[in-house]
Amino acid sequence: MPRVKFQTLTEQMFYVLLCLKEERCGLDVLDQVPAMTGGRVSVGSGTLYNLLEQFLDAGMIRETKVEGRKRSYILTGAGVRRLEEEYRRIVAQAEDYRRIIGDYRRNFGEGEAK
Repeated sequence: MPRVKFQTLTEQMFYVLLCLKEERCGLDVLDQVPAMTGGRVSVGSGTLYNLLEQFLDAGMIRETKVEGRKRSYILTGAGVRRLEEEYRRIVAQAEDYRRIIGDYRRNFGEGEAK
């Protein structure tokens, strides 16, 4: 069965959308993603501009300004909803991990996990 587009977001997708809670141009996003993740996540320019185009087509962001080649974007309601859905999915995963690993540690002790 084919995967539904944007059913789950990669880290790069998640942080690009998160950056666009405020109006930003592509270069600002390229700088902001590593800044907000302590350098753990970065986005290449080719990936970024591909994602921006896909997000535009999906209605998750909209273009706000065009100044020559510089374009600025911001989240739409659909983008906010998609971020919220992804956040809930990530939290559910973390809760499953905590429950399962917590049960494991209670049953087998802290030092047993390998």
